[in-house]
Amino acid sequence: MPTSTRFAVAVHILTALAVSDGKPMRSEDLAWSANTGAVVIRGLLSRLSDAGLTRSQLGAGGGSLLAKPARKIRLLDVYAAVEDTELFSLHRTPPCESCAVGGNILEAIQPALDRARKALEAELAKTTVADVAAEVARLGKFSIPLVW
Repeated sequence: MPTSTRFAVAVHILTALAVSDGKPMRSEDLAWSANTGAVVIRGLLSRLSDAGLTRSQLGAGGGSLLAKPARKIRLLDVYAAVEDTELFSLHRTPPCESCAVGGNILEAIQPALDRARKALEAELAKTTVADVAAEVARLGKFSIPLVW
């Protein structure tokens, strides 16, 4: 199954913004926190902004902010904003139609793959960025909001 770090880093970004006491954060600071490049952060911020999850504040002291309260941003929203929601890759070329297995494998496995995707989405819908931020604060032994 192909994997990407976009979802994890996007949740990281949103969690950092959630604990920033409403102060805009620069992509360089978010990149430092996530230990990645600012270009990566800016790409994710673009996707998150397109999805209505973040917004930018221009000028001195500018940066990124949450576009809505963290309690209203579900992990499912983040996932849909940054990932290809087709969880499983299938054959690169169609299987052999004249083979008993090849001619039926895609139809046979599709229901299980659909159930797996729905289960993942249902689980992600239960958790918000506020929940993640609260857990980060508990683990880090700090209170939200935290001034960076």
